[in-house]
Amino acid sequence: MTDAKGATVVIIGGGVTGLSAGWWLAREGVDVLVLERGMIGWEASGRNGGGCSHHHSPLFVEEQRLWPQMDALLGYPTEFSPSRIRLASSEHQMALYGRALSNAARQGFKSDILDVKQIRELVPLAGDTMVGGYFYHFGGHANPHRTLQAYAWAMQDHGGRVMQHCAVTGFHTAGGKVTAVETERGLIACDNLVIAAGPHTGLLSAMLGHELPMASARAEMIITEPLPLMPYGGVDGNGLYGRQTLRGNLAYGGGPHEWLDLPDHAAPAKPSTPLMGHLGRRLAELLPKAAHARIIRSWAGVIENTPDGRPVIDRLSSPDNVVVATLSSVGFGLSPASGRAIRDLVVDGACSFADLSSFKLARFAQLEPNWRELQGWRALAAEEALEA
Repeated sequence: MTDAKGATVVIIGGGVTGLSAGWWLAREGVDVLVLERGMIGWEASGRNGGGCSHHHSPLFVEEQRLWPQMDALLGYPTEFSPSRIRLASSEHQMALYGRALSNAARQGFKSDILDVKQIRELVPLAGDTMVGGYFYHFGGHANPHRTLQAYAWAMQDHGGRVMQHCAVTGFHTAGGKVTAVETERGLIACDNLVIAAGPHTGLLSAMLGHELPMASARAEMIITEPLPLMPYGGVDGNGLYGRQTLRGNLAYGGGPHEWLDLPDHAAPAKPSTPLMGHLGRRLAELLPKAAHARIIRSWAGVIENTPDGRPVIDRLSSPDNVVVATLSSVGFGLSPASGRAIRDLVVDGACSFADLSSFKLARFAQLEPNWRELQGWRALAAEEALEA
């Protein structure tokens, strides 16, 4: 189908997951159209720490294989930089962060344990407050803004299309399939549908009779003025994730998240001063020699979280031409691999390179109705955590 009012594959959601899937499909000649209710990357896809390491995911090996190739594959820069350092300020944190070392080792990836002297050399801004750390010979980081734009441009280079400011309002079904998507800009026909709409994925899947439990949260990033470049820009710890940009800015985020009710964030999320100060304090603890740096701006984006914190990437049984994908707040780093997995589910019906059984939607079939309250994911949770 190549009609201007339709596409062979319609993807709802212009974040990194939807755009990566669109690129993987378009590069094989599939007619694909990405629909975005606002602007591409306006939520968490463009407002995150840029980390590229998810050793707990079945997509990890493919994620690590693809990231070093992405600039060449896409034809546009992502600013990917390999390897990552994690610092620990206590023996408890050393043990906690060591789980990544052992988990990655089981999958064939190497790590080194760092002593205080090595930390001083590799992370000059850290000072002498850390008890140790890890150098992971995997992972790394990339620029979220550049990467997202690279996906979009590369997809369009292969004939894919993007329609922004186009909210989805419903679906047409016939014969056990979705045949068209209702939008504010008219009806758009499709042969296959991918729902990768971030926090709105659950609402859209519910329209098709499938409950996808998720809770939305506002995540914040702070950006400092430029500082001298460290040998490695990917440094985290103290409950923070982030990186040093090529200009020298420190870009960091971390909890506590502000849990939201979906109707409350129809407008773009705004930064909040209490969280900004909380993040700034923890960054100064992580990198004491950067404590003097001014915070020059902050970002906020809405992320989605499933009850167990794991993604959902699944092809529905009915309608049987629909793939649902939510990456549960880790979408950026996994995007090269998740996009390929979605391509496989759409075209082949199964993923060719990873076992996605733990990502199936059916795992929530017996979920308690009040699961969100049981998790403590309430709107006041962040405020209470800051006061504690």
